[in-house]
Amino acid sequence: MQVKFIDEKKYIKYKFKSKPYQHQYDAFLKSKDKPAYALFMEQGTGKSKVIIDNIAYLFRKGKIDTAIIAAPKGVYRNWFASEFKAHMPEDVVHFSQVCIWTPVETKKNIEELTNFLKVSNKLRFFIINIEALSSDKGKNYLHRLLNTSSSFFCIDESTTVKHRTARRTKAVLKLGRLAKYRRILTGTPVTQGPLDLWSQIHFLDEYIFQNSFYAYRNAYCVMRKRRTSTHSFHEVVSYQRLDELQEILKPYSFRITKDECLDLPPKVRQIREIELNREQKVMYHTLRKRAILELERSKLVTAPLIITRILRLQQILCGFIKYDDGKEEVIKGTNPRLEELLNVLEETQGGVIIWATFRRTIQMIYDALAKKYGVSKVAKYYGETESEVRQDIVEGFQKGNIKYFIGQPRTGGYGLTLTKAKTVIYFNNTYDMEVRLQSEDRAHRIGQTDKVTYIDFVAPKTIDEKIIKTLSNKKKLADQITGDKWKELFSI
Repeated sequence: MQVKFIDEKKYIKYKFKSKPYQHQYDAFLKSKDKPAYALFMEQGTGKSKVIIDNIAYLFRKGKIDTAIIAAPKGVYRNWFASEFKAHMPEDVVHFSQVCIWTPVETKKNIEELTNFLKVSNKLRFFIINIEALSSDKGKNYLHRLLNTSSSFFCIDESTTVKHRTARRTKAVLKLGRLAKYRRILTGTPVTQGPLDLWSQIHFLDEYIFQNSFYAYRNAYCVMRKRRTSTHSFHEVVSYQRLDELQEILKPYSFRITKDECLDLPPKVRQIREIELNREQKVMYHTLRKRAILELERSKLVTAPLIITRILRLQQILCGFIKYDDGKEEVIKGTNPRLEELLNVLEETQGGVIIWATFRRTIQMIYDALAKKYGVSKVAKYYGETESEVRQDIVEGFQKGNIKYFIGQPRTGGYGLTLTKAKTVIYFNNTYDMEVRLQSEDRAHRIGQTDKVTYIDFVAPKTIDEKIIKTLSNKKKLADQITGDKWKELFSI
């Protein structure tokens, strides 16, 4: 479908700063006055702009005086640095006061947060990382802000609150009741199934699903009782009545995919096979056999137990080993995966994103690339990257000053725009489908004008192949480890 801008003659009486695409205008029109609304817009379709326009519209009408954006740690600062500056109309900017949450209790920060609560006759635009709502400090401050305002409360990447029993989710649900308008944003609302929706929709309006969680689960999930030697439990085996669920959500949501609204270039996929060195082969097969033996002897085989063994195998494939005492050691000999990376980079032009799961791996890649290409051309973006420099890294990459972006997908894989990349390399893969989809879409979104090549590094006859197969079939690893299925993951 061709990209379409809206016909200016058909504008409602709202002055946009940046001209919307037709799908953005449709989303704005449908959601602008709704107390509760979900933008299920795929990554790269520009849902942040819809929210900025919605906030400006409601502020101009005198409906709100405060806007709160809660987003993942690696994304939340981007709401001001990119979205607010790019899309907020100038007349609203003139009457706005922006405050970005920081957990550091300096005298200056405490004073800024205190004064922000006293701001009046302006739009208070508050941005906080969603992780802060797991703490009493973040939760209590937001409670004070909501209690003294007519608020618009938006959760960006709302799957971060899909676990209804998590402390963060409980806090968000409670705080949400204090907001006049509520929004959730995600392109992947049901990566694992309809149960993911419960707390997200409950944040919007607790009466959309007019029953308890268990009644909801029984309505849309087929359950089966299972017994182990120590206890019994119910598990979801399939889903039902999903058409009915879609009808319930229709008045409260807008859904669109990139294929429906953008003429984006296609994704090109490649596999690079990695041959293990001799030391790696010995270590891998020794650890694989030990893992199978331990799991077979275990009275209760749990998902965390299996995943831990998988991570240990992945670490060997990446070139290091982690012992039970936490000590890490680089495996002797050359690192075939790192060598292949350098070979691939020789063949590529333009910006490159390299995704790696482990901190040790990220540092190894960074050291190798910095040595070859220079420190100024390489940046690492992971959990330990300071918040203050994260936006600088993204901007440096987008401007072409930084050519190689080395990131941890759970940190850099959400919300960032990295369309300067023509190549995306998965040094190793996570087993989480949502993380994979999100990380892919950092490069493949609005602003991308080139084909994007995705390269997976895979060591044949190892856990690499099992994970790629799981992702290709759009399954979650948890589905592969029930009963005796876990043995297939460790087979050759």
